[in-house]
Amino acid sequence: MPRSLSYAIVLTLFATFSAAAQSESSAPPPQASSQDATPPAEAKKPKKVWTNENVSSATGTVSVVGDSKNQPKPPSSKPPNAQYVASVRKQLEKLQGQIADIDKQLVDLKKFSEGESSTSASGVKLNKRYEREPIEVQMRALQAQKKDLESKVDALLDEARKKGVESSQLR
Repeated sequence: MPRSLSYAIVLTLFATFSAAAQSESSAPPPQASSQDATPPAEAKKPKKVWTNENVSSATGTVSVVGDSKNQPKPPSSKPPNAQYVASVRKQLEKLQGQIADIDKQLVDLKKFSEGESSTSASGVKLNKRYEREPIEVQMRALQAQKKDLESKVDALLDEARKKGVESSQLR
């Protein structure tokens, strides 16, 4: 019994508040008391947008987009550690050598699938085993390996750049 009574009270309050809200929203907005008040749009002068053609005719200072606090920091005058640069260079050479090997394997597989002879000297690889996978599957696997190695190279270059090493120092 008390539960149904509480529901009835809640519903009554809800109906009362919704009716009051509807009556307030349907009331007309109050009229402006004075006619000589200017609308705010006329009070503000619109800003001039300059293009490349008319920027030379501008007088005074020209505002540049951006915050002077967020300017990039100048590179530090302290050169990066030579040992770090040498290790990064060595890692890059290793990764680029692996990428070159994969490129050679891809060329061999492509030529083999087209019926041409292999680029290796004798065409016989005694230290290689027989592959049962189709050539397309082998090529996709090699391309995935190449993509992985390239992402490692990019990550290594990004890390070196963040530590202040220029790309010219890694060549």
